[in-house]
Amino acid sequence: MRTTTTADRAVTTARTVTDIFQPRNVLLFGMLAIGLAAAGDWTGLPWGLLAALCAGLIPAGYIEWERKRGTWDDRHVVDRTKRAPIFFVILGSIGTGSVIMVLGRAPTGILITMLALWAMTVLLLAVNTVWKISVDSAVASAVVALLAAAHSPWWLLGYAMTTAVCWSRVALKFHTLAQTIAGATLGAATATAFLLA
Repeated sequence: MRTTTTADRAVTTARTVTDIFQPRNVLLFGMLAIGLAAAGDWTGLPWGLLAALCAGLIPAGYIEWERKRGTWDDRHVVDRTKRAPIFFVILGSIGTGSVIMVLGRAPTGILITMLALWAMTVLLLAVNTVWKISVDSAVASAVVALLAAAHSPWWLLGYAMTTAVCWSRVALKFHTLAQTIAGATLGAATATAFLLA
């Protein structure tokens, strides 16, 4: 009978962390909270839901669809060279959501957030052509930084979650430490657009 080692427990914990704080979940929570802050009341929640749908849920659905077709083994798409279609789906989905927001006169803050995420995705795509930067770390960092900019600096405590995501990606051997730090740094930079608007 095989005994569970400390390394086994670490991998199990890392898998749990990376699954709970995957981009679609972080974006769902974060975009609802930013929509609320952007509008100043509950009317921002539908805009936040649209943002979460376009930035996180549609791309996650596309990944799952392709996974079921056998294109990829799992949602992590560990082969950097196979990630380009995902980035293009994200760009198209965020772009479409942004157009709907402009036409629907969404609160400025949620539209700026969408544009910041779109720009972050362009940069992730560019880097990914030569190096496997961590998207999970970028999203975890971007949402925390954007929440801090939209609500309160207290949201920066959320970087404990970002750190956990970075650790999990390295522990699972999906990324190197440098790739997670680069992703988190790029994610944090997306909040600059919100702060300067």
